[in-house]
Amino acid sequence: MRFLMTLLWMVIAVVIAIFSYRNWRDVTVDLWGPLLADIKLPLLMALMFLAGMIPTWLIMRARLWTVRRKLLVAERGPVSAPPPPSPPAADPEPDSAEG
Repeated sequence: MRFLMTLLWMVIAVVIAIFSYRNWRDVTVDLWGPLLADIKLPLLMALMFLAGMIPTWLIMRARLWTVRRKLLVAERGPVSAPPPPSPPAADPEPDSAEG
């Protein structure tokens, strides 16, 4: 099974390398105003992939964190309230027969 996963990743890497080699040309991106940026097409595609993937990944991590936190609270069970403090003991009255 590990061999198949390695083979799959190698095929994906070769396909990306061939795509990048055959499309290695400049693309002009219009920025705001008169600004233009020249960037290689494979680099632009990688940046756009990351721009779409990072927010999705952050949302997934936040949901996993929330679920783990709720699971820990559920595993601990209900927390019983501590017993109320006992009232202070009454001081014995001093002996008035001493006098």
